[in-house]
Amino acid sequence: MDHIADAASPQHEFRDAMSRLAAAVNIITTDGRAGRVGFTATAVCSVTDAPPTILVCMNLGSRRFAAFAENRVLCVNVLDPVQARLSDLFARKDVELDRCFAAAHWEALGTGSPALEGAAVCLDCKIVQISEVGTHGVLLCEVQGVRSKPRSGALLWHNRAYVPIQAARAC
Repeated sequence: MDHIADAASPQHEFRDAMSRLAAAVNIITTDGRAGRVGFTATAVCSVTDAPPTILVCMNLGSRRFAAFAENRVLCVNVLDPVQARLSDLFARKDVELDRCFAAAHWEALGTGSPALEGAAVCLDCKIVQISEVGTHGVLLCEVQGVRSKPRSGALLWHNRAYVPIQAARAC
């Protein structure tokens, strides 16, 4: 039987419903005058392909938000299933960012944002607009460069757990 939401806790019901929306796991990084920072996110999606534009949502209350707003560049690192541990590190607020970055190999792409070696896809972007919606900043980002790993899998987040998707084999 379907569950009918209780109007007394709409935020809880919304979060519970959104946990069932499978999404790719990404580490979003930036580097520039405001420093090198990163965080784990699933709220990333395409907007248009002319010009290639994506959006990234980030909590305005995050101490890392200011660095993204000042640097105005970012890299969306779409994770491969073997990178779940790195996702956990970047999701924690009690771990120093230097330790997070030291746990993997990175290189700067055109914008200077850290691109993760071995990521399924790296989208190197310039932030062109930031809008505030409720508790979050919506960053509209024009893609400046794309790097992809052939035949990579995908790391998804569904029902508050990782779901690894292995690469399909060619026939």
